[in-house]
Amino acid sequence: MKVKLLSGVATVAVLALALTGCGGGSSSGGTSAGGASDGGSAAAKTIKVGFAQTGSESGWRAANTKSMKEAFSKEKGFDLVFNAADNDPAAQIAAVRSFISQGVDAIVIAPIVSDGWDDVLKEAQSAKIPVILEDRTVSASPDLYAAWVGDDFKAEGETAGKWAASTLGTADTNMVVLEGTTGSAPANDRAEGFASAIAGTKIKTIASQTGDFTRDGGKKVMEGFLQKYGVKGINLVYAHNDDMALGAIEAIEAAGGKPGTDIKIVSIDAVRDGMQALIDGKINYIVECNPLLGDQAAELVKKVVAGEPVEKVQFAKDSAFDKDAAVAALPTRAY
Repeated sequence: MKVKLLSGVATVAVLALALTGCGGGSSSGGTSAGGASDGGSAAAKTIKVGFAQTGSESGWRAANTKSMKEAFSKEKGFDLVFNAADNDPAAQIAAVRSFISQGVDAIVIAPIVSDGWDDVLKEAQSAKIPVILEDRTVSASPDLYAAWVGDDFKAEGETAGKWAASTLGTADTNMVVLEGTTGSAPANDRAEGFASAIAGTKIKTIASQTGDFTRDGGKKVMEGFLQKYGVKGINLVYAHNDDMALGAIEAIEAAGGKPGTDIKIVSIDAVRDGMQALIDGKINYIVECNPLLGDQAAELVKKVVAGEPVEKVQFAKDSAFDKDAAVAALPTRAY
């Protein structure tokens, strides 16, 4: 699945860059996934890393978790302590405190929401444990974490919005929005980017509600929209991720509509199921949010633990797909 470092990407990204240069697996009670010890010589020392994942809300998150576990494997010199908080911010913060008490060498966090991180990040800093943010961002001071790696959520929203503006923006268009988790960086930034891209067009948002980045959530919210407006009263769905778009497809079909034709759909993520729906004509356009962030995150951890300087903000590379592009990309798609 757009970077909110303080109160918003627009005011902070430039400052952060000047100073320094999108949607998991099953929940874990903080058990070790690497299986290695902290012993050995300084040169060959295993790096113990605590990773606080959001949960397992989507196909994107599953691919992200897999990438992280592979990158932080025992074979690559890590001892990974993994925890997925099932989209519970309090549980995620508790997991980070557990990592601190265990004396890990570094902590990686994919924050469920942007706010509420100041205290625990200060605790990690006091314990001299560096923190890397992965995928999502926080509103806390950038001084409290070493770096962030992820996708440009705002740019993703802008790309989706530009497609909508060019495709539907000259005619009266009623749009409903399936929002991501309330308070999360991707939900905030994808909304902001999309809104800026459709400004001045004839696209009107008639309803917007969170589906929590889940397929079931997207289906239930879309069912409510259809009950209120009917298939003919909605022209466009903007889904903050593919799983919610796929849920919306189910709801539209159950209501007797034809997704992609009666109601256009634009989404973000580009996971395999979403790409197949694009090929099938049920989604009209997808913007990629690259989930394979593990190698970049692992490289950051190595450098930070070694005391080497790193860039504060590091973006993954994203693409965008129409039907033809999806047909070409799907056979070799890794997620």
